[in-house]
This record gives sequence, C-alpha cells and structure tokens, in this order.
Amino acid sequence: MAAAVKAYEEGCYAEAEKLLLAALKQAEKLGPNDLRLTARLNNLAEVYRLQGKYAQAEPLYQRAIAIDEKVLGPDYANLATSLNNLAELYRAQGKYTEAEPLLKRALAIWEKTLGPEHPNVATSLNNLAVLYKTQGNYAQAEPLYQHSLAIVEKALGPDHPNVAASLNNLAELYRAQGKYTEAEPLYQRSLAIVEKA
Repeated sequence: MAAAVKAYEEGCYAEAEKLLLAALKQAEKLGPNDLRLTARLNNLAEVYRLQGKYAQAEPLYQRAIAIDEKVLGPDYANLATSLNNLAELYRAQGKYTEAEPLLKRALAIWEKTLGPEHPNVATSLNNLAVLYKTQGNYAQAEPLYQHSLAIVEKALGPDHPNVAASLNNLAELYRAQGKYTEAEPLYQRSLAIVEKA
C-alpha cells in the first residue's frame, strides 16, 4: 500500500493501479466485509477516476459504500469518505442529480461524527458548492464557500494552504458572476498565502 500511495502521489497511475490491484487481491482474502478492503477499493477507484476510467471506478466506490454501511452503519466517517468519492465521480461525469444527495449525506455524517467545525466538513461544503457553481447555482454555492472558508480559517489558521484554496474558490465564484471587486482581494490574499508557503 505504501508503494501504491507513493506512485499515486507521483502521478504514476499505471504503477499505482498495478500495486493497488495486488493489495486488493490480498485484502479480499481477509473476508468480504473487512474494512481494509474499503480503503483499497476507494484508492483503486480514485486512480481510475483520475484517469477518466469512470466505468471502472464506479462499482468499486459502490462496493466500498456497501461494506461500510454493512459493517459500520449509516453514520460513520469512513462511509462519508466513500460517499464523497462517488459523488465526485458523478460530478466529473456531469451526473449532478446523482452527486447532490451523496454530497449532502456525506456532509451530514461528517457534521455528526466529527463536529461542525472539522476540516472534513469544510471539504464537504466546498464540494457541494463546486457542484452548485458548476450548474450555475451561484446563490446556493456562495454561502457554502463562505462557511467552508470560515471553518478552515478557524481550524487551520489564516495562513494555511487550505485557506488559500478556499479563498481562491470563493474568488472564482465571484469572477464567474462578474463580481471582480469582490474577487480581487480574495485572489490577492490567496496568492500571499501561497507565496509564504
């Protein structure tokens, strides 16, 4: 798994795929409901998603969700990760009506299990905002981006790279609406954080 993660992080997806397939084969021997299996399913699906192999990724995400629900129940953080991953796959394919309920469910689970101020909640809010922005629903996206930004600033500090990303996302929303005076200071602050890092 360590070698697979390293290959993934380096963008060597073919190598990561090969290693993850081997890891998945080993995990299958642990039983159909072993939680180590869900991590491998998610990781392999993510490698496929990043390569645009959506048809190969989808059943892996779905299987991980089924195992998480069976073993852990409907309100567990691991399940939220699997739901979020599948939602991002659907969003990438333009399947917005399939993605939205998964993102909302992941958000609810993370809020319940990790608390409303956790960085995972911010990520989930951001992902839902991206979905709405992609569909042109700017009014729905804006408060989600703002809430996500507030959480990461509070949880990680004002100069964290995740804050820069959140600032940039909100600035992009304003730019898409032609609100350049609102976007510019956000871009500038985001750039300042990135330059410090």
